[in-house]
Amino acid sequence: MARVLIPLPARDFDPTEAAVAWKVCSARGHRIVFATPEGAPAAADDMMLTGCGLDAWGFVPGLDRLRLVGVLMRADSRGRAAYAAMTRDPAYNQPWRWRQVSEKDFDGLVLPGGHRARGMREYLESPLLEDLAVAFFRADKAVGAICHGVLLLARSIDPLTGRSVLSGRKTTALTWSMERLAGRVGRIVRWWDPNYYRTYPDEPGEADGYRSVEAEVKRALATPSDFQDVGTDDPDRWLKLSGLKRDRINNSRPAFIVQDGNYVSARWPGDAHTFAKIFAEVLEAASP
Repeated sequence: MARVLIPLPARDFDPTEAAVAWKVCSARGHRIVFATPEGAPAAADDMMLTGCGLDAWGFVPGLDRLRLVGVLMRADSRGRAAYAAMTRDPAYNQPWRWRQVSEKDFDGLVLPGGHRARGMREYLESPLLEDLAVAFFRADKAVGAICHGVLLLARSIDPLTGRSVLSGRKTTALTWSMERLAGRVGRIVRWWDPNYYRTYPDEPGEADGYRSVEAEVKRALATPSDFQDVGTDDPDRWLKLSGLKRDRINNSRPAFIVQDGNYVSARWPGDAHTFAKIFAEVLEAASP
């Protein structure tokens, strides 16, 4: 049995990305430890759970429960069920504090994502978590990151090299095409809060997508070509790129995963089951 650390922000993480990793690894007999900024149980982005507030009338109390776009954009039934089960786990309800955790106490690290700036920026900008990521990479332990979780790794600079832990690695993350599409939808359906899907909106004068996850991750790599996306010859290219199909534990066709040694990365919640399964396999091969 391996010990896996899943750090979370106090709120607004993606429910599917965290809960499916918890579910798959727990089912394989591994112990999951959660950590939050102050040791209080975390809360996922409520709009990703319910879909309430993701339609053009979502700012109106009562009317926000009338969901059209919200039903499509929220976590699917498997993600919501996994999150409900995870929140009943005593480990989830008794998390460690970020400052308490050490790489030496764990065999693997999973970094879920989430896009809502309100809660996610504390997580994505945490020096404590960056130092932790550096320690896991130096120890060559299993590390998995999905969606914005890869952004945290891109920002994790190893003082011994002066470079990101991802420099020299191949990776994927939330792609600009996916983030741009969500951002465009968000500007329409959440017109009063147009940057809900853009954790870091571009600043005036910057190129379109300069602060996107993909662009920042690419700037941290040894070469931009180390950022991987679905190939033009992939027979399931449409499934992987549509944003409409999500994987299942027994169907990885819609998923796109990149493995580089003991590091596993994925793009979005639609990759979560395959991501978790491959991470668990890497963990089991790497752990004593």
